[in-house]
Formats: sequence, structure tokens, C-alpha cells
Amino acid sequence: MRFTRIAADQSFYRAHTPRWASQPLSGAGAAKVGGRLNRPGVHALYLSDSPELAIAEYQQDAVLLPPCTLTAYRLDLGRVVDHRHGYEPAHWSPLWQDLGCNWRGMAFLDRIEPPTWVLADQVLAAGACGVLYPTQRADAHGLNLVVYLDALTSTDRIAVHDPDDRLPRNLASWES
Repeated sequence: MRFTRIAADQSFYRAHTPRWASQPLSGAGAAKVGGRLNRPGVHALYLSDSPELAIAEYQQDAVLLPPCTLTAYRLDLGRVVDHRHGYEPAHWSPLWQDLGCNWRGMAFLDRIEPPTWVLADQVLAAGACGVLYPTQRADAHGLNLVVYLDALTSTDRIAVHDPDDRLPRNLASWES
């Protein structure tokens, strides 16, 4: 594996479901069912390096964009797996070739463990707090970053950029 640092001057973005915009640092949604690079139970925050990619990742295959709250983040992460340049046999185990697999189909339809969940286990075992990787969307370009919130160290920083306190503070507006 290759490692990198996400420096404090880098910004990342996420399009949140409006109901959960009050918890932009939670990772609980990904922990509930799992994600490309986290198995169920692992709190993960999926971010993109541009607002456009964050929206494309949120939209998935929907014809129309569902409502969302776009949020910017400032990060300072000391040890992140750097898979920006894709699979290189000299630096990666063969399992990394499967990063683009149909993890949803494997997990939810075939009911088998996606290889990407094993990759996430390896990343955490190596002491990294995330993975920086190219988007797997054929219709988009850019980088995604998954951050394992429980793996952050005392020197890692992740902050939501909300200078005017516009994000909701709780779920009260969604209660009926």
C-alpha cells in the first residue's frame, strides 16, 4: 500500500440527505448497511474532491437529483491510503484490482462479502484512517475519500465548513 497525508489546505465535499444534515460528521448511515469501503458497523464518511463529484455520487443512477445539502469539509489527516493512481502490482496486493467491483450486488443480492470490505479491514489494520481513490463512476472524474471516523488519531482533524451556522443542529424540523 501507498500512504499519503491529507493536508489542512485541502477541501472535500459531501451531499447529505437533508434529514441528516444536522449530523455531518456521523458516518452512521454508512455503518448501518456498509459502503464500498466499509462493512456494516464501521462508521465511515464518504467525501469527494469537488462539489460536482459529491453531487454525482449522491445522485447515483437517479434520473433527477434528489434533494440534498451540500457540505464542505476541511481535513488534516496524517495517514491515508493513497490509491489515486489505481492498481500497480508493485505496490498493491491483487485484491486491490477489485476496488471497482459491484459491491452492492455482492452484498445485497448475492449475499457474499465484497472484496472491498476486506480491503477496508486491511487499511484499518495498517493504521490508516482512510482511503483516497478515483471515483468508480463511469460518468464522472475526480477523487473520493473515505474516512474511518473511529480510526482518527488525536492529531487528525475533520471539520465541517459552516461559518454562518446554517446547518440544522438537530432533527427537530423532521419530526412530525
